[in-house]
Amino acid sequence: MTKYVLDETDNEILRLLQQDARQSHKELAHKVNKSITPIHIRVRRLQELGYIKRFTAIVDAKKIGRGLVGYIQVQLVKHTEESLTAFMQEAVKLDEVMECYHMTGTFDFLLRIVIRDMDEYSTLLMNKLAKLPGVGMFTSYWVMSEVKNETAYVLRSE
Repeated sequence: MTKYVLDETDNEILRLLQQDARQSHKELAHKVNKSITPIHIRVRRLQELGYIKRFTAIVDAKKIGRGLVGYIQVQLVKHTEESLTAFMQEAVKLDEVMECYHMTGTFDFLLRIVIRDMDEYSTLLMNKLAKLPGVGMFTSYWVMSEVKNETAYVLRSE
């Protein structure tokens, strides 16, 4: 299969959609100086090829009572394929876990969690995280202030 190479128009469409995914194809067409049909075709192609994973709204966590952000490093007891897979399958089911990364280094996984308060963290820790398959130890870090939180990627032509 031939690799699809993004051109300037594709990059501009992606840039615009990252700023505001609610833009219509008509609005996008106007902003990139194209007609609506080619824009519709390009957006659909970008979706089919996986450049656009999904369209979503970014919710303010504090306004919905989830203002405490933490990162938890998890080290497993065993490093077999089975134990790694078992942990991943269960960790991603936890509502509090917003991101889960399999890492290199001292710890095996890095979780970003978003919760209400330390009472909720205590419950998460004792009733959920500590019971996940293969957990050996974990270390938690709490966000004091958000300095930068960017969701848009900088796009450059190759």
